[in-house]
Amino acid sequence: MIVTTTPTVEGYSITGYYGIVFGEVISGVNMFKDMGAGLRNIFGGRSQGYENELVNARQQAIAEMEQRAGELGAHAVVGVDVDYEVLGQGGDMLMVTVSGTAVQLAPIARQ
Repeated sequence: MIVTTTPTVEGYSITGYYGIVFGEVISGVNMFKDMGAGLRNIFGGRSQGYENELVNARQQAIAEMEQRAGELGAHAVVGVDVDYEVLGQGGDMLMVTVSGTAVQLAPIARQ
């Protein structure tokens, strides 16, 4: 399945619209990642634990969106937007949401 932030797909025309599809993931960040991030905050550097959690949550949200688009019969999702939020009293939950328009495609005839 093609997933793109652009409103069109080069070489294809959109022949059908199936509506907006979403993917959502809420992920908890564990105590050990919090401690490591706290130390990085003091001494500097990147927090690999948080970065890995962010990458995983984003990939899961996109996969969920693709699955929902596929269930509708779509060939692609265009105009994709990715949003991030921190939730919970201590900011210990990460929410990733993705949305886009599920579409059907047809190759543009070349002459």
